[in-house]
Amino acid sequence: MTTKKLLAVVFAIMATTAYCQMTLPPGGANQRCEVAQFMGLVKATIAYNSPDVAGREGKIWGALVPYGMTNLQFAKSTEQNPSPWRAGANENTTITFTHDVTVEGKPLKAGTYGLHMIPGQEEWVVIFSNNSTSWGSFNYLPSEDALRVNVKAKPCDEFTEFLTFDFTDRLQNSATARLKWEKLQVPFKIAVPNGDEIYLRKIREEMVSNKGFAWQNAVQAANFCAQRKINLDEAYGWVQGFIDRNIKYFPIYNAKGAVQVAQVKQADADATMKEAINLGDATAGQIAGYGRSLITAKREKEAMPVFDLALKRFPGNATALMGTARGWSALGDSKKALKYAQDALKAETNANNKTQIEELIKKLEKGEAIN
Repeated sequence: MTTKKLLAVVFAIMATTAYCQMTLPPGGANQRCEVAQFMGLVKATIAYNSPDVAGREGKIWGALVPYGMTNLQFAKSTEQNPSPWRAGANENTTITFTHDVTVEGKPLKAGTYGLHMIPGQEEWVVIFSNNSTSWGSFNYLPSEDALRVNVKAKPCDEFTEFLTFDFTDRLQNSATARLKWEKLQVPFKIAVPNGDEIYLRKIREEMVSNKGFAWQNAVQAANFCAQRKINLDEAYGWVQGFIDRNIKYFPIYNAKGAVQVAQVKQADADATMKEAINLGDATAGQIAGYGRSLITAKREKEAMPVFDLALKRFPGNATALMGTARGWSALGDSKKALKYAQDALKAETNANNKTQIEELIKKLEKGEAIN
């Protein structure tokens, strides 16, 4: 073959290849869509093509989208191997999880799945297929299922022209994914069974990076562990390490005390907080806040010396005065509490805070408690 003929063949192949790869608008106005939701550090992403009702109201469910499995009469879809609905249009609807999750309480590994559904008049089946790259459901095989869950379809609050996926009931460790179209919605709950552990792994990574050199980050990390009562010994070490280097600020001691409370070491926590409220950087709000935490713990008599310290260090301060008012109220002395609350009102300059104090004064005047 001459060079001229060889080049002609190459150009013909290139032209054919280029034609096959042309990017054109989707057929039937089925626009490509994507929606994502974070649950803490875990991300769920649904990619789909969105058909519209296009005047077919009342003709979608059980008609355009048949109930049950259907023989699509193409590829692997037969009477013996009928297909579910593709939960969208065109190529596979897919759902991707960055971490392991549960769906309707059943475990599902991280990864990308073809998302199919078996519609029913009341109960639907949501299918997560290990095959996520096919076109539609023509090549669906039950043997490729990673998970199936049964859910209940519900009426929509409003008409939805374009098929849409969204997320509702969003919390740190869970959310409900929902298909909406026409007057119907199909929800399925996704949950992260170990969300705190995922955060903890990330925190550990960051604590050995340059972020670990800032005491503020150690405080945040220790407080996270204390609030959730996890990883307490290591959390204690994060803040104690800064104290051992003579870095002494109220937030560090406060975090240490919180960890000790979580460790059920109340006496140690009390000693830590006694040091904390006497540190030079402790504010009236921080000291009074500790006093209020003692009231919440039903330790009213122990709270009063804390409020006294706040008032001694910050005489005439509205927050310190209001703390003392709360202390006397906790001890059942509304008259003394009223006096300090009235003094706090005079000292307060913030309009919103003044309004709150005025409401508390009204309660005290009636002899009511304010904690």
